[in-house]
Amino acid sequence: MKQDVKKIIKDSLSANKQSLLEPECKAIVSGCGIPIPRSVLIKNKKEFKTKAKKLTPPYVLKVVSQDILHKSEAGGVVTDIKNIKELNNAWTKMVKYISRKMPTARIEGFLLEEMSPRGVEVIIGGLRDPQFGPVVIFGTGGISVELMKDVSYRLAPLNKKEALEMIREVKGYPLLTGFRGSKPADIDSLSETIVKLSEILIEIEDIKEIEINPLIVYEKGVAAVDVKVIPNLN
Repeated sequence: MKQDVKKIIKDSLSANKQSLLEPECKAIVSGCGIPIPRSVLIKNKKEFKTKAKKLTPPYVLKVVSQDILHKSEAGGVVTDIKNIKELNNAWTKMVKYISRKMPTARIEGFLLEEMSPRGVEVIIGGLRDPQFGPVVIFGTGGISVELMKDVSYRLAPLNKKEALEMIREVKGYPLLTGFRGSKPADIDSLSETIVKLSEILIEIEDIKEIEINPLIVYEKGVAAVDVKVIPNLN
């Protein structure tokens, strides 16, 4: 495990953070070999034009705030931004909405990302159960997983064979194998990603919970679009 990844968690514990900021969360999974969308962190509106040139549109704009855990509900996410003009408009609307709905929220910046192409959305995650220790979770459906409860569980650490078993256990497995004429998703890369998340739980004991939702699985490769990490403050 890279030392800079462990340092992110160590610094968050020193700051007594209840949860990590999205750029920090993505730095952790990226540092452990899990692909993420290309992105830049923007502190203010003046930086948009120069930093956006480093990315390829369409963009996704997300607010970065310790006080806003559910960004979509707070108006803190705008997708499918095609150019700088739309980016400026999206930023203006976002700041006005958040200042009205959550006036005390501390905004630390904005994450501008390349919008990930469509694929099969799944969730992978892990937590430290008081009785069983590190537990890995896999489910299909991305945002609908809470409704469908289509998940499988394993104790960490786990190997690739066990990860493949997790994938095959869920009802939504056919979505990954080529459903109604769609091309099969990269189950091999998906299983490797589940193993990597398992390794993160094992090697960084200061992580209480971690969730990638959605993880988009493509015909080749995966992308961690949204990542949440809760440190173990106990």
